[in-house]
Amino acid sequence: MIAFPVGYALSAGLLLAASGFASATAQMPPPAASSATSAKPFQSYSEIVAAAPAAAWRTPDPKNLIYLEMASGRVVIELAANIAPNHVANIRALIREQYFDGLPIKRSQDNYVVQWGTPDGQQPRAKIAAKSNLQPEFVRKLSGVEFSGFAFDRLPDIDGYAPQVGFASGFHAGRDPKASEVWLAHCYGAVGVGRGNAVDSAAGEELYVVTGHAPRHLDKNVTLVGRVLQGMPLLSSLPRGTGPLGFYDKPSQFTPIKSIRVAADVAPPERTDLEVIRTDSPTFQHAVEALRNRGGDWFKVPAGYVELCNVPIAVRVPPVKAMK
Repeated sequence: MIAFPVGYALSAGLLLAASGFASATAQMPPPAASSATSAKPFQSYSEIVAAAPAAAWRTPDPKNLIYLEMASGRVVIELAANIAPNHVANIRALIREQYFDGLPIKRSQDNYVVQWGTPDGQQPRAKIAAKSNLQPEFVRKLSGVEFSGFAFDRLPDIDGYAPQVGFASGFHAGRDPKASEVWLAHCYGAVGVGRGNAVDSAAGEELYVVTGHAPRHLDKNVTLVGRVLQGMPLLSSLPRGTGPLGFYDKPSQFTPIKSIRVAADVAPPERTDLEVIRTDSPTFQHAVEALRNRGGDWFKVPAGYVELCNVPIAVRVPPVKAMK
């Protein structure tokens, strides 16, 4: 099974998406010719990805996968350890202290985010090794040499929020060559760390997932730590909170978290086996061009453009597993 974000017309068996793995500083190829003048039949993004060879897929590191367990099912999240290493390390520590177990999903704001953590008005739980405050990791600041070698697959299109956009180690991202900075983008499914007014007022105890139209104005104002790979419908379908900012008014409205675990700490038979499309692969670059220049019988005016958050990063169950 291959998965794509909501909003893409796909054939049977194709669902939801996130994340991939990128090479140094590759840039997507220039716009392809319009399907109206091409001699080859148009292939859609989903068709190209469905035919991707084994080399176009990667298996996420279980140390960077976490499983959020609810009564309704499992949400699989990949952590961006090379973008926000300190927050990712602290989130792992919180998970291993079972900090999140039993805490509620306390907010579901329409067309915005779902959030979990300590209910408002209650004292946060005690921590053993995990920290309560961290310096922000809104951006990853790199030296000149590091920046030139950092995994980033660039889109050719302009963006209103960043000088350049693309995929940093497979996550939707922006970057600024002049400042030697890379940061994750608030696309659908992105996972962020809630904070107060002070930039160092959080360390991962409050997490949220973008469930609506990409709020890119939050980029570089919040530490983003990863992206949902599987299970977005379990979050996006939660009842909307009726309190301010979508918070639930009553504890009876909460959705309890049974547990959150690091995949590496879970017995292999109980893990969720997934593969993610490599954003540095020729297959992915071909698929992106299909999005930039949509053809076929229905499209009459291809845009020759795609917005960063409208590029899905496919996720699938490995073929051997899918056959069982």
